[in-house]
Amino acid sequence: MQIIKYPEKETWANLLTRPTARLKEIEKKVKPILKKVKKKGDKALLYYALELDKAVLTDLLVSQEEIEEAKKQVSRPLKQAIAKAYKNIEKFHLAQQEKFKPVSTMTGVTCWRKSVPIQRVGFYIPGGTAPLFSTVLMLGIPAKIAGCEQVIMTTPPNREGKVHPAILYTADLVGVSKIIKSGGAQAIGALAYGTSQTPRVYKIFGPGNQFVTAAKQLVAKQGVAIDMPAGPSEVAILADDTANPAFIAADLLSQAEHGIDSQTLLVTTNEEIIQKVAIELVAQIEKLPRKEMARISMTNSRCFLVRNHEEALDLLNEYAPEHLIIATQDAKVLAERVINAGSVFLGNYTPEAAGDYASGTNHTLPTNGFAKAYSGVSLDSFMKKITFQHITEEGLQNIGGIVEKMAEAEMLIAHKEAISIRLRHLQESKANNQ
Repeated sequence: MQIIKYPEKETWANLLTRPTARLKEIEKKVKPILKKVKKKGDKALLYYALELDKAVLTDLLVSQEEIEEAKKQVSRPLKQAIAKAYKNIEKFHLAQQEKFKPVSTMTGVTCWRKSVPIQRVGFYIPGGTAPLFSTVLMLGIPAKIAGCEQVIMTTPPNREGKVHPAILYTADLVGVSKIIKSGGAQAIGALAYGTSQTPRVYKIFGPGNQFVTAAKQLVAKQGVAIDMPAGPSEVAILADDTANPAFIAADLLSQAEHGIDSQTLLVTTNEEIIQKVAIELVAQIEKLPRKEMARISMTNSRCFLVRNHEEALDLLNEYAPEHLIIATQDAKVLAERVINAGSVFLGNYTPEAAGDYASGTNHTLPTNGFAKAYSGVSLDSFMKKITFQHITEEGLQNIGGIVEKMAEAEMLIAHKEAISIRLRHLQESKANNQ
């Protein structure tokens, strides 16, 4: 971990860069894959399954028999854990439902809004180095609450052409309609363009590596909605002398083990904390099955020693982390000053891992600084907001003159006439009835 002491503000932008390859270089590799999927459909998916996943497939669609077999392979304790996590996630997302009451903006003019589910959505579930069945919960539960009619899921198979049992079990639990054995940029292409076995979806959800993220951004330019640019995982921790160094090290490593392009940041006003965390990292990393991956990831990580908490929060808001842990004595007070973050975890006993799995909040969050403009996935992510309005005769007479003047000022005379013709009709009708 690189230690940076008292960095000047003009150096922050360079110091806070993510360990990602250049987008243009990635797009050059992704574009041909998307083009091939668009042109050849399932044949392209089968080709890339062999070429990239080393899996020989005869069928891309997960069968009901495979799902039933997966249910038997998932242990009872894991099923119980998933059930409890399901309950917490469902409770948090149910609370996001809203009913918008009609508003009378002026006499005779009424406006309202209605939430309508997106009919067909697609999930990308990573399954390579880590089978993220927790992401199935995070996406499937709000989609189910929203009332999405069809949920299509893609996930990479292993070399035997199988999908991890926990992914299949959880997908069945949340009501996924179809599961396609496909990963990487090619899976995003299948969801965006549709194939004979993969229905085309209207919005694509789910995290992934830089190739998946690039593919999502490319298809978004072609009219397919995406949740957000969610790439390699990251965490930032703000700690003071009340923080537990062992806890901090564990939280840093919990992100580092995601992949070699993950990034972790530690920001503190206490130099002693840095030294203690460094000792803990050396001890804890050796116990991890994915220690080599975590070790490489930690070379991308940085520790900032700053002068005060005000400077620390300015630095963190500039970084806009996916996950932000505030392990300080006054965590709740400092949290009020956070304006750029995907999800925030307060206190020594609120590890980011709890949010990844079971506390209730969604773990599909903006990365790479996109937290400055994007929110994490929520119930609203699966809904469209349609506005409605109704104007009575009296209402048109009240609002008509306003619209006429504004339309005329913009030189859109047809707009003005759409109002004027109705007002003349009302005047004529009134005259005829007298």
